[in-house]
Amino acid sequence: MFYVVEIADVIGVEPRDFGLTLKEIAFKKLSALYEGLVDEQLGYVISVLSVDVEDVGYMLPRDPNLYHRVKCRLLVFIPRIQEVVEGEVVELTDFGAFVRIGPLDALLHVSQILDDFVNFDKKNAVFVGSQTGWKLGVGDKVRARVVAVSLAGGKVGITTRQPYLGNLEWIEEQKRRERVPRAEKVAGG
Repeated sequence: MFYVVEIADVIGVEPRDFGLTLKEIAFKKLSALYEGLVDEQLGYVISVLSVDVEDVGYMLPRDPNLYHRVKCRLLVFIPRIQEVVEGEVVELTDFGAFVRIGPLDALLHVSQILDDFVNFDKKNAVFVGSQTGWKLGVGDKVRARVVAVSLAGGKVGITTRQPYLGNLEWIEEQKRRERVPRAEKVAGG
């Protein structure tokens, strides 16, 4: 899930930057420091959205820098266990598919694709369910549930082995199948 978080920090303004505004300096320094960072508490930091800098700074003995307290708002992505996400299949391997969710690629292990025996067709680069015939390939849109998160290791595991999860085409087919028996019951009495 995407969140906006606010954090407080301190930046050092070097004498060579004295010609720029405090806001420009802070935005540049905080962007370099936080964007792309993966942190257990913050998650995946995508962008610095805004910066507020205290006008009055302080100096330290024998240090030419001027230090200012700052508050900034960050756009972050934090995957949560049991959260339902949507993404796109970006890579297939014989052990599973990588699905891009937000700024990262989550692993959809071959055992988590379907409640069906799944074969990997290397020639056509797709996974195929042996009984359902459902296919999963690069570029397919997928709805999945997050089942494992290791921010420190940069790993997220997902599953599509639950009702209304999987390739979005499978989900539509499941919905169509459910509508037909109901319609027959109403017509039949």
